Amino acid sequence: MIKKTALLLIAFVMLSFSESNTDEGYSLTIKAEGFRNAKGEILFALYNKDNSIPDEKYKKYFKKGISKINRNGTATFTFTNLPEGNYAVNILHDENKNGKIDRKFLLPMPSEGIGFSNYKSIGMSNRPNFSKASFLVKSNMEKVIKVIYF
Repeated sequence: MIKKTALLLIAFVMLSFSESNTDEGYSLTIKAEGFRNAKGEILFALYNKDNSIPDEKYKKYFKKGISKINRNGTATFTFTNLPEGNYAVNILHDENKNGKIDRKFLLPMPSEGIGFSNYKSIGMSNRPNFSKASFLVKSNMEKVIKVIYF
């Protein structure tokens, strides 16, 4: 009887430890590519709520990070400890490091590169929104985003 109790206790403890690993969440690596130069830095913003993008002043994000452009012309950032759910990503090639989307003189288009998950182009008829940009994270994953310049 003592052996059975000990085995059950060991099994319970091991099961508890294996379940606690899922509490750490998942990692999402974002790889941005298509930069026109290596100036400045890349801002990565992660969103998890409907109507959170577009977010031109970067106030509605769930998590954000900054990276440099690598020698191979890409930039990478990894978000960690994410619970399972729907997420969308916005990136900004912040060439002057001011933390905001700069505009071309009197035009609504940005003068710096931007990108969104699930978007290959952006225009007046193809404006970013959370439902189109979002994707399900239920395991560790990588997503590639193309930088768009106007």
